[in-house]
Amino acid sequence: MRRHLAILAVTALTLSACNDQANGGGAGSRDQIKAVGSSTVYPFTTLVAEQFVNKNPGMKAPVVESTGTGAGMKLFCAGVGAQHPDIVDASRRMKLSEFKTCSDNGADRIMEIQVGLDGIAFAEANNGPKLALTPVDIYLALAANPKGQPNSAKTWKDVNPGLPAVPIQVYGPPSTSGTRDALAELILARGCAAIYPDSIAMKDKKPDEYANACTRIRDDGPYVDAGENDNLIVQKLQSNPNAVGIFGYSYLEENKDKLIGVPISGIVPTYETITAGTYPGSRPLFIYVKKAHLTAIPGLPQFLDAYAGAWGPDGPLVKRGLIAAPQSVRDASAAIIKNGTTLDGRVLN
Repeated sequence: MRRHLAILAVTALTLSACNDQANGGGAGSRDQIKAVGSSTVYPFTTLVAEQFVNKNPGMKAPVVESTGTGAGMKLFCAGVGAQHPDIVDASRRMKLSEFKTCSDNGADRIMEIQVGLDGIAFAEANNGPKLALTPVDIYLALAANPKGQPNSAKTWKDVNPGLPAVPIQVYGPPSTSGTRDALAELILARGCAAIYPDSIAMKDKKPDEYANACTRIRDDGPYVDAGENDNLIVQKLQSNPNAVGIFGYSYLEENKDKLIGVPISGIVPTYETITAGTYPGSRPLFIYVKKAHLTAIPGLPQFLDAYAGAWGPDGPLVKRGLIAAPQSVRDASAAIIKNGTTLDGRVLN
């Protein structure tokens, strides 16, 4: 009899732990949604949060923090429970190493939802030098070791005789940012490959050597880490017309009265060129959601429905600068929300 009671007690505790996996997790309960992550996705998630509150006046306002994609992933993957975020905004896809960290910490059921597209916009002030760059120019200007040697370029003319002799000064995102990762993968890697075709094979065989030669950004002054506040970059460009800024396209769209996009390989960052995939800096934007939290955090399913209702071509997110994903992508993302489909880590790199 005692053994039977003990088994019942253990079973009850186990069920309680499962039910409390997200709504508690050893740190009390939480009655509001919490999101962290990308500064690029931040304004979109913030807008959805505002609309969510307007439509659900009894709900507490979601807490949305701009931490950068990398830092957001660390917070998101630290575990399941009320002390951990429900959502991480990401301006790049989750890495396999991050997925493994999530799994190791019990957050192994993750929904990957592409919310739209974006472009890594290079911009300058309206009274800037009117630069027109290529991935090779950017690689030679910003890589730590272009052509295997420490970068000594001081002006844009040093990297390309056809460019003006103005100092290379680029305000960009920090190493924790998904925009920084995308800059390395979409632009610097492309410039490196144009000079070193063998670098593509080196990426898998000798990743450290590849990073050192192709994607590591110089830290001797011309590239300035401007933090996760992209609005600060906009301000710096206005005070320094010769400088170039790097941020998500939405910030260029919001400040088109003050800034102009720098063409990359002759293509200006616009809604149309990013949608078509012709702009070299095009990239997908994501949110990642813990499925365990859907039944524990009040309003989380409705919040995801609100996101899906806002990301269409005529939706409010596009008016804020999001590039709507193709219909097939939007349909697939909506199905993930509806069915609670979780990510298979084997598709990640």
